[in-house]
Amino acid sequence: MKEIILNQAQKDLLQEHATKYASSESCAMLLGIQKKEQWHVKEIFLTQNVDGNPEVEFTISPEELLSGYRHAEEENLELVGIFHSHPKSNALPSNTDQKFMGLNGDIPWIIFSGLTTDFKAFILKDEVEEIKIRVMERHFFQ
Repeated sequence: MKEIILNQAQKDLLQEHATKYASSESCAMLLGIQKKEQWHVKEIFLTQNVDGNPEVEFTISPEELLSGYRHAEEENLELVGIFHSHPKSNALPSNTDQKFMGLNGDIPWIIFSGLTTDFKAFILKDEVEEIKIRVMERHFFQ
């Protein structure tokens, strides 16, 4: 079963990040380990939205992306997901989201809705597919 796994503290951190920047789309890199069709989030790398139209799009600066990838490498982790918020709409990928999902390989995107406070995760293969978000109290990596 395809699922992205994170703990409650990580989910809370993402929601706090989205709430803090409620007028803009917030964003973060999700770092961890992929095992088959499970993406285990070990760390949240919070980023700033530098997009010129931050209410409806997000862009992570090249410097922050590089810093996130370096941190992942130092910790023997990989990018296992992208997080962003939709402050005034539902947690569904926009056309722009889908375009960039295709450029980021087979990793889930978690979207938080500021409108409904829902978290949903999606992956793009041939088409957009919703996948399960499993929230654990603790993470045990093997």
